[in-house]
Amino acid sequence: MPKVKYHYDPKTLSYQPIKNSTPLRISNLLLFLMSSAIFGAILLFVLNNTSWLNTPTEIVQARELKNYELQFNILNRRLEQIESVLNNVEDRDNNLYRVYFEASPIPEEQRRVGFGGVNRYSELEGYDNSELIINTTKRLDVLTKQIVVQSQSLAEIEELAKDKEALLEAIPSIQPVRNDDLIRMASGYGYRTDPFTKKRKFHYGMDFTAARGTPVYASGNGIVKRADNRSSGYGKHIRIDHGFGYVSLYAHLNKYNVKRGQFVKRGDIIGYVGSTGRSVGPHLHYEIFKDKKKINPLNFYYGHLSAAEFDKLLNQATQENQSLD
Repeated sequence: MPKVKYHYDPKTLSYQPIKNSTPLRISNLLLFLMSSAIFGAILLFVLNNTSWLNTPTEIVQARELKNYELQFNILNRRLEQIESVLNNVEDRDNNLYRVYFEASPIPEEQRRVGFGGVNRYSELEGYDNSELIINTTKRLDVLTKQIVVQSQSLAEIEELAKDKEALLEAIPSIQPVRNDDLIRMASGYGYRTDPFTKKRKFHYGMDFTAARGTPVYASGNGIVKRADNRSSGYGKHIRIDHGFGYVSLYAHLNKYNVKRGQFVKRGDIIGYVGSTGRSVGPHLHYEIFKDKKKINPLNFYYGHLSAAEFDKLLNQATQENQSLD
């Protein structure tokens, strides 16, 4: 039974039924439909822009995004650890390894060169987590560059180490006559009295007095360049080219134990003490050349002498006496 609406008529003091015309009914229906449509659109807009109502796909995507964000945060913490370790390696590289091998430190700007100028991360902008993604990508790029530079530096250090090892083995650093075989250190480097002319003359080596036939040892690794008596005053003598500009000379020998072109190591017996050439008695005249200039051999006896032995040798070598050649 349809619901009948009434209105109060003050004239008749009675309630009269309301009669709706067809146009009114149609207009009311249209108004209701329009209101419902507008309200539905507003409600749909609100729901689409809030988290109150999500589809299953949106829920899965939101969960994946949260997981990715968590993974990025974990990655950044790991990057912090790697950066700390790499910075420590770089610090030791610049202040220890490169200093020891006499190489210039690598400037900070060179380790991180190539990250200025144009924005290379523009394609990562415009997302909810763009700042996190861009920051992580930048750190990875910087780390990659640092690792490449550090790898190149370590390769350079490795080559320098090889050269350093060869240099340390080659430098003539031991006394060519053992202390047990030595009678005395007769004369050192500097002005001495010539035994033949009795005039003051510069003596370019050190004279070690020892019995004839006493072994003479190579003071460093090298190649025998000469083993002959064709040099004025030296008699039978040996010259060893150690590389790196170093050459050692052993003169007045009795006989040889090596031949020209032979490779010898520090401590090898290369000959025996004698008194050939311009000599007044059995002894070894020993010289060192650096870049073809004669230098004081006393500066190189760090290979096997104790501090006390070196002080004694220094005291004897600085006395201006008569040389033996």
